[in-house]
Amino acid sequence: MRTSRRHPRNERIGAATALALTLVLASAAPAVGQATSRDAAQTASDGCWVRGSRADLGSRSSPLDSTSVTLRSGTVAVCYGRPSRRGRTVMGGLVPYGSPWRLGANEATSIRMPAAGSIAGVAVDGGRYSLYAIPGPEAWQVVANGTAHRWGIPISDAVRAKDLGAGSVESAHTDSMVEQLTLTFEKTAPDAADLVVRWERTELRIPVVLRAARGSKDGRR
Repeated sequence: MRTSRRHPRNERIGAATALALTLVLASAAPAVGQATSRDAAQTASDGCWVRGSRADLGSRSSPLDSTSVTLRSGTVAVCYGRPSRRGRTVMGGLVPYGSPWRLGANEATSIRMPAAGSIAGVAVDGGRYSLYAIPGPEAWQVVANGTAHRWGIPISDAVRAKDLGAGSVESAHTDSMVEQLTLTFEKTAPDAADLVVRWERTELRIPVVLRAARGSKDGRR
């Protein structure tokens, strides 16, 4: 009966090949906490996070948009979806009074604070947060939430458990009709601006204030 003998050289070659393959696989796998290419695709250069593929954004009926303002302590930026009126009654109808509204469409409306400050009087650290509102006929509650990267609805008890606080902001009636939800910034001081919300014939001015940076905290929880 013949027996085969494994040549030592072949064993060395096999071991070297296995080691090389292990190193290649290790370098290809992302480290814990490291952003993957999918994460990078979801948060593009505009800083706006989207759920799913950014290639699908063009098919949305409420497009993704962003607005920003540069203040003394840094740039504040907001990402939001822009629904249109399309002949519907918006305030008190499509956007019911007394119920939480995502302040936009699709993903939650998010705000990036480059330094500690306040949103509608709610104190926050530097980082990313989501915003939603509880509209009323004359004043709205504007809520800052600690989870920035989420779908805008439902605003459930689990979502509201991450609320950081709410501030009351008076709403105003405008003469001009605004067909599509529009958010813009208007600077009011070197480190302060109003986030101006306009839709239908309603205008809301949400004060955003920065103070001296004390480090950054990621609002995602």
